[in-house]
Amino acid sequence: MDQRRLVERAREGDHDAFASLLGMCVARLDGVARLILRDPELARDAVQEAAIRAWRDLPGLRDPERFDAWIHRVVVRACLDLARHRRRRVTEVELLTLDGPSIPDVSVDVADRDLLDRALRRLVPEARAAIVLRYYVGMSVPDVAACLGIPLGTAKARLSRSLVAMRTTIETSPVAGDGTPVTAAPLPRRYA
Repeated sequence: MDQRRLVERAREGDHDAFASLLGMCVARLDGVARLILRDPELARDAVQEAAIRAWRDLPGLRDPERFDAWIHRVVVRACLDLARHRRRRVTEVELLTLDGPSIPDVSVDVADRDLLDRALRRLVPEARAAIVLRYYVGMSVPDVAACLGIPLGTAKARLSRSLVAMRTTIETSPVAGDGTPVTAAPLPRRYA
């Protein structure tokens, strides 16, 4: 069944249709929440809160074709609400056991991801949300503005300032143990 029909059925109160809709996008929504909140437990809470809000507010969705953008907006708002109301918490690290063959050395990739993670972590949640929606979810700048409920110019400025801040963090990063600079893939210079 196509997404439009599922949205229409869910708006009429069909729990199974709503569960199918969430099942199709929950992994991506969890990824967005993790990137914004930087905490897997808080991210799960935000996605759960967003699911409750989405079920409650779904009848108000005017265009079923815009469900994906709408559900992302609901998740981002839930993340920002949690970020505003939470106290500083220690970030928990999940350790996963690897079963299977050993993998080749990916230390450079890990260092790059760590560097980007540190740059993202230094941003305020509102700026982090804009970066995640634009570069992780792949939304256009006008869609980012609509999702965050801010004017287009504000979204462009927020993205620009965030990229500058991330570049500064990356450029002033320490060097690796062997004396070589720790580098990451360049951030895009253009935000539109």
